[in-house]
Amino acid sequence: MGLTLGDPARHFFMTRSVARVMGLNLSDALNDGSLAPGAYASMVTACRGCALVDACEQWLSRQTSLTGTPPPGCYNGPILAELQRRQ
Repeated sequence: MGLTLGDPARHFFMTRSVARVMGLNLSDALNDGSLAPGAYASMVTACRGCALVDACEQWLSRQTSLTGTPPPGCYNGPILAELQRRQ
């Protein structure tokens, strides 16, 4: 049995939300070329396969200001940190 992926729309918005809390705008990153469309699609797919969705949603609900780090165990943490570094 293969990996079950979560709802694409839910994880698209979760990926954007984690980035936003980290002070990143993924649309801007796409527009300025610092994030390739394929990499963005891979980020959403990675989020869709994550086992930590509930913990991530709880983490997002507790964020009241910008944070420099993604939620613990985030598959997209390394690419988000790289985008922050380049910003």
